[in-house]
Amino acid sequence: MKDLPVYLNDHLAGSVGALEMLDDMIESHKGKPLEAFLKNVRQDIESDQNELKELIKGLGIDESTMRKAGAWMMEKLSRAKLHVGNSGDPNLELIQSLEALALGITGKRSLWRTLGTVGENSRPLQGIDFARLEARADDQFERVESQGLEIARQILGPELTMAER
Repeated sequence: MKDLPVYLNDHLAGSVGALEMLDDMIESHKGKPLEAFLKNVRQDIESDQNELKELIKGLGIDESTMRKAGAWMMEKLSRAKLHVGNSGDPNLELIQSLEALALGITGKRSLWRTLGTVGENSRPLQGIDFARLEARADDQFERVESQGLEIARQILGPELTMAER
């Protein structure tokens, strides 16, 4: 078993980066209407991360400290581009951060779908409700994308209106 530990640890590392990014976003939007939304999404992703950790543990796979540290580091480096804004007001960086988060959720949805598919013939994966986890990822994606599109309307819509003049 050489590929499964890498695959699962890569997804675990992705969840570490997502939670770090959400922590930064929550801090930047403290006391603003977006804070509650971000906290809710963070709670969902942390719950999914815990499910993944339990799966990894149940399969007897070691968590890769190196991969998690690498994800943490990449999130910190990505702030130069995806800085979530100091003002807490909606901005382009917020849109891009939500897009990055949505991409990560799409990857997580693929993880659950893949494991559900291979789990049909794998005794250690049987009994795990991957369809429920995939549906939860679908819901998270829809919420994050919807929020990002609303912020894009607020920010980019007026710019397009001005460009038409």
